[in-house]
Amino acid sequence: MHKIVLLLALMTSSLCSAQGIFKQEMTLMGCHFDITVVAADTTRGDAYIQLAVDEISRIEKLISSWDPASQTSEINRNAGIQPVRVDRELFDLIQRAMGISQLTDGAFDISYASMDRIWRFDGTMTEMPSEREIAASIQRVGYTHIQLDAKSSTVFLEKKGMKIGFGAIGKGYAADKAKSLLMEKGVTAGIINASGDMNTWGQQPDGSDWKVAITNPLDKTRSFGLLPVRNSAVVTSGNYEKYVVLEGKRYAHIIDPRTGYPSSGILSVTVFAPKAELADALATSVFVLGIDIGLDRINQLPDIECIIIDDRGDIHTSDQIKIASR
Repeated sequence: MHKIVLLLALMTSSLCSAQGIFKQEMTLMGCHFDITVVAADTTRGDAYIQLAVDEISRIEKLISSWDPASQTSEINRNAGIQPVRVDRELFDLIQRAMGISQLTDGAFDISYASMDRIWRFDGTMTEMPSEREIAASIQRVGYTHIQLDAKSSTVFLEKKGMKIGFGAIGKGYAADKAKSLLMEKGVTAGIINASGDMNTWGQQPDGSDWKVAITNPLDKTRSFGLLPVRNSAVVTSGNYEKYVVLEGKRYAHIIDPRTGYPSSGILSVTVFAPKAELADALATSVFVLGIDIGLDRINQLPDIECIIIDDRGDIHTSDQIKIASR
């Protein structure tokens, strides 16, 4: 999924405090990361950021479906053959992902990786796939065909050719784990931003909150306003750059794993949640569920808020959202 990199409103006056803001940009997990920490000096700031980098790299080795040596790849290779024993960390992540699948009626599903890629969003697609092709593309998709055995910590994909992938949850999980590690090491404040999967804690050195600007997907040089982020996560997902127009209708690259059809009607979704892992998964789910059902589901969840921008540029929010003007 394409991720919007949220704009951070960092107050320049904070750099005059006893502690400063230290930031590095790098590529991890195949995407752009910004890691920001509050520390007393550059030496400590750089050391803290390296701790976060090492943690994110560890998680990538565990969950990557591109790395043939990862436990995730081992699960996929043994689909329809036998269960695979995995580390408890990976088992628990899969179990939580399946819980979100149940919560969203299958709109979120890590077995989407099994889907045949019949939709192309690179400008080369000129006609709709047939109903038969679309139906066939999801034959091996379905979270209910993932068997978990908590006692033995094993994962089994029932159907031959099934695959799981963490593209819609992995970067959020990595942001959460890096944040937890830095907090354990005594870092009082910071931000882990994984291409729009962002988790924050603490405050800027001058005591002000971290803030994010909600960008306008129809004009990325403008924003709708600022929102404070207090010890929580925010994920903004957008699909306005990868889409195809067929028979006069615009189809985006986020595909409903239940039907095989792409989502439509929404340009971006921003979700605020206690953890980036959850916000990441819910942002994907809202695209699939649509505006009305998506907001209704979000409004039933404690400590979760959502902003949706539809394909006309109109804003839809969950019940408790208040956007401050810039």
